[in-house]
Parts: sequence; C-alpha cells; structure tokens
Amino acid sequence: MVAALGAGTVVLAYLAYTRPRILTDKTYLGGFLLVEFLFVAVWMYRQVFLPLIIVAFLLAGVDLPVGAFWTQARWLFLCVGALAGAALMLKERNHNFGLFHIVATFAAMSTLVSAAVSQYPTVALLKALSFVLLFLYAGTGARLSVTGRENAFFTGLLTGCEIFVGAIALLFAVGIEAMGNPNSLGAVMGIVGAPILLWGILLNETPRIHNRRLVLYGVCMYLAFHSHARAGLAAAFVSSGLLCLALRKYRMIFYGVAIIVICITATAIFQPDSFTETISSVRASIYKGNGEGPIIASRESPWKAAVDSISKHFWFGTGLGTTESAKDLRGHLGMFSSSSDVTAENGSSYLAILSGVGLVGALPFSLLLVLLLGRIARTVGWMLNTESARHPAVPLAMLVLGGMVHATFEDWLFAPGSYLCVVFWCMAYILVDVAPSSAARVRFRWRFNPMQRSAGGIASSR
Repeated sequence: MVAALGAGTVVLAYLAYTRPRILTDKTYLGGFLLVEFLFVAVWMYRQVFLPLIIVAFLLAGVDLPVGAFWTQARWLFLCVGALAGAALMLKERNHNFGLFHIVATFAAMSTLVSAAVSQYPTVALLKALSFVLLFLYAGTGARLSVTGRENAFFTGLLTGCEIFVGAIALLFAVGIEAMGNPNSLGAVMGIVGAPILLWGILLNETPRIHNRRLVLYGVCMYLAFHSHARAGLAAAFVSSGLLCLALRKYRMIFYGVAIIVICITATAIFQPDSFTETISSVRASIYKGNGEGPIIASRESPWKAAVDSISKHFWFGTGLGTTESAKDLRGHLGMFSSSSDVTAENGSSYLAILSGVGLVGALPFSLLLVLLLGRIARTVGWMLNTESARHPAVPLAMLVLGGMVHATFEDWLFAPGSYLCVVFWCMAYILVDVAPSSAARVRFRWRFNPMQRSAGGIASSR
C-alpha cells in the first residue's frame, strides 16, 4: 500500500509537470479524487469498506440528485472490495469455508451457465458477473469487517440504522420521498429498520437510549404503514413478532396491540372522518386497488408470466434478470443498466430465480435458503433457552427472515444492483459465521456487549 501511494504521488507529479491541463479538468480531478478515496478505503478496509458499499448502492437507488453518479461508481466499489477481500483472505488463511460457501459458489456459477443459453447473453452475463462479484465480496470482505471486531461492528450497525431511519423521517417530514417509491420505503423499514431497532430496544440500555430507539421504532413502523407496502409490513410484523415471542416478551406484544386498539378507538370517537380515511387507507394497502377480487390480485399477472416462462425454459432458464421477449431492442444496452425490453419483472424473487436460471440453477439457491433457515432456527432456539437478545446473531437472523418473507412478493433477492440484495447477502454471510453450531446443546461463543466498545471484541460468555 505504501509503495502504491508513493507511485501514485510520482505519477501525479509527472502529470502536473508535463500536462498541467489534466489536473484542471473536472472529469480528471473527479477521477483522481475517486482513486484516492478508494486507496484510503482499502487502507482501512475492515472498518469502512462494508458501510461504503452499502451507502454506494443505497445512494444509487434513492431518488436524490446524487443517484446518477453512484449508479456507475457502486460497481467499481464492489469490484475493488471483492478483489481486496479475496486477497486478504488468501493472505491470512485462517478463515473457515463450509457447506454454505461451497453451495454459494455453485449458485454463482449457475448464473454464468444460464447466461450462455440466454436470448440476451450480454445482459445476462453482466448480471451474472455482478452476482459473482457480490457473492465474492460477501464471502470475503463482509466477513472480514466483522472478524475480530464484532462488538464495534454491531454497535455501528445499530447506530447506523438509527441515523438512517431518522434521516428518512426528517426528509419525509419536509416532503421529500428519498426512497423514490412507497414499495422501497416499506421494504427498507420492514426488512432493516424494524428488526434492528426492536433488537436495540430489547438490549436494556440507559433510559435515554431506550426511549430514543423506542421513538425511532414507532417512526419506522409508521413509515412502513404509510407506504401501504404489504410486503414491507409483513416483513416487519413477522420479524418483530418472532423476536418478541422467542424472548417471551408477551407483555410487549400486549402493550403494542393495546396501544393500536386505543389509538383506533380514540380516532373513531373523536375524529370519525379521519377514522374512515384510515380504514380506506388500510383497505387500499391490503388490496392495492378498489377492494375487489382476491388480496393477491396485483401479483397474479407477473406470477402467471413467470410461471409461463419457467415452463418454456424449465432446465436452464432465460438468463439471470432477463425474460423471453418478442420485442426488438431499440437502443444500445449500457454496461450499468438494462433495457426494459429484456429485464424481468416476476413479482417474486423465488419465481425470478427459477425463471432466470432454471431448475438446475435454482437447486443451489434453494439449498442456500434452507441453510439460512437452519441458522435462523438455531438463533431462535438460543433465544428461547436464554431469553436474552444480547447476541449479534439475533438482529441478523430477524433481518434475513424478514428479507425472505418480503422476497416472496417482490423481485430483489437475486438482483445484484439492488441495495436490499447487497445488504441481505452480506448479512447472510455474516450470520453463517456467528450463528451457533449444530450441536445438541445450543451454545454461542460470543455475547454482544454494547457498553464494551474499547475491548475490540465481544465479551466471552460463560
């Protein structure tokens, strides 16, 4: 790294002397600053690179002016992060690779096979390579960001979630829909915000911190409801409900239900017009329309299209992220975005992967999800035995579970360009590392201690 910095300094000095105009051009200056930023990020790889990648993909997906730049820059960050993480893993040679990582390798390779038989091989290949990069980074860089600094990482995860929910709420209060659309708002609040903030509430910290997280959790749930995103609400209720049940927090569930009933009753008595609007809003969020037909009516069309595609390309699929289409391509397909003529919209991540890579490719992905469910079950078992939330596997298990529930109704789990996909798989790989073994007596090696920030790790449980 020192040699690279020295060489970079020499190159810049040479350019400044021979071609001074280059250093006054905004494009070149921006490129130099980006390279310098990447050097610093790699230098502090374990501390900053995972948050940097998550922020890069998030900024590319939000409806803010900065999104255009990060749409392209996110892939550079992911590529550098994956290569640097792989190099560090090979250098240290003290990290475990088990069944989950072997299956994940086969899953990533299956996307390349499906690209070879796709009607649009260029688009499918680019998406497959993006997925390979994501899995490579999640299996190396994301794990390195936690190993040896578990306490600092999970404390930062909780703090970052508080800042994110607070920022989205402030922007919402001034009329800015930062997430771009209601489904995205409901997704981030239901999958990420709700389980992590509720976990923070259950850690029993000082009253000031507890009350702050309680307020933010209420804001998070309000935003999820305001979005009318059924999948986001389902993810929030499943993860939050299971977390309370596993920790035997029945009183908390009772208080939550009681507060909802009291608010509804008071609104019906003192503001009947507002109550009628609320009921109409709830009905609209459930039926996504005029209330006629089945609840899943809005999903029937994309699900039927996905099933038809699966039946035609049963074994190897149409290629990851693409669909069979009779349309002619009306323009050049860029490297960083896909034409709407070839991009799939299946209404479910599980139908999307089956349609994209076929039955052969879907088998390793299915096994991956089964292995994750096993880690979640072990985490829930530990919570039932100890009635404690003070472990890093707890929020990760609830986040992964909420993501799997949400992915049933939305197509993002296998879309590497989505910030939700990046967050989910990075947290899934970390969950595999910190989850308990399959021994009969469920024990954990680590216990989360949010007050122990200077020790460099999590206090060992006894």
